[in-house]
Amino acid sequence: MSEMPPPIDPQLFRLAADGSPILLAGRDRDTGRIAFPPPADNERFETIALPRHGRLWSWTIQRFRPKSPPYAGPEAFEPYAVGYVALGDTIIIEGRLTGAALDGYRIDMPMELVAIAFTMADGSTRTTFAFAPGAGGGQ
Repeated sequence: MSEMPPPIDPQLFRLAADGSPILLAGRDRDTGRIAFPPPADNERFETIALPRHGRLWSWTIQRFRPKSPPYAGPEAFEPYAVGYVALGDTIIIEGRLTGAALDGYRIDMPMELVAIAFTMADGSTRTTFAFAPGAGGGQ
């Protein structure tokens, strides 16, 4: 596997030695509540790794170019899928969907966390996370 660019935000996720992403969350030390992204309060929240597999809870297609700012993507906009993925009973995370045709996603579909390249407004490339159809959803 070729080396991935650095993560878009190292507080949000990190890359394992094999290049696979590990999402980071915060667990409240008193209540056990999970928060994503992880809160900056390190005394109250401990950093934990979230499961890599889940099930598609809901999804939609972004069919128009978002306002700029904050959107800083290419002028030649291409629609993309966005969804909520339930990572076991832990938490539901919003993220970009990849790995299927725009009409190829289904509610309760097994999903897997993957790393993808993301081009910043200045042209540099970073690694971010997305969810792709995969085996073992809910594991």
